[in-house]
Amino acid sequence: MTLGGAIMTKVLETMGQVCPFPLIEAKKAMEELSSGEDLVINFDCTQATESIPRWAAGEGHKVTNYEQLHDAAWTITGQKK
Repeated sequence: MTLGGAIMTKVLETMGQVCPFPLIEAKKAMEELSSGEDLVINFDCTQATESIPRWAAGEGHKVTNYEQLHDAAWTITGQKK
């Protein structure tokens, strides 16, 4: 979905959720997006630092941003294929 020519970005807040729930929620959210749209996933589950990028790559989505926000929090942006 575009709004005035801009790519839509959905933000998924999963802070405080234990694994595998950030990944499960990311999969559901990505299904709702159109090709080229971005999903920003904010999480604090250490297992998701590996499982979310691995899932995204396996599905053909592009990880456009991956950064640690502080000691136990990360953000990953994936662009739907």
